[in-house]
Amino acid sequence: MAKRKSMNSKMASRKKPAVKLDKYFCCPFCNHSGSVDCEIDRKDWFAVAKCFVCKERYSTKAHALTEPIDVYSEWIDECEKANQWVDVRRRRRRDSYYEDDDSTTTYS
Repeated sequence: MAKRKSMNSKMASRKKPAVKLDKYFCCPFCNHSGSVDCEIDRKDWFAVAKCFVCKERYSTKAHALTEPIDVYSEWIDECEKANQWVDVRRRRRRDSYYEDDDSTTTYS
């Protein structure tokens, strides 16, 4: 007599569907959701992320494993890197303004 197949062998043969990654993202400049499209040219190894609304663009080199989320994440990282010192300068300016304001004010 043949042995019956167990339920575990049927479950093991089924593959779970892969999670689909986003292709459209929120623009870091105009903040419209779904307005940034990432295109990857695998022939020339070039990737471009561009916003349909404000026409901002970011381009970078691509490789065999590059996905649209990688291009968008790199764009966000570059924006943060560019704006890193802007906040520090604003704070220094604001602090120096308040220090000057306090030193000139005298109360009788």
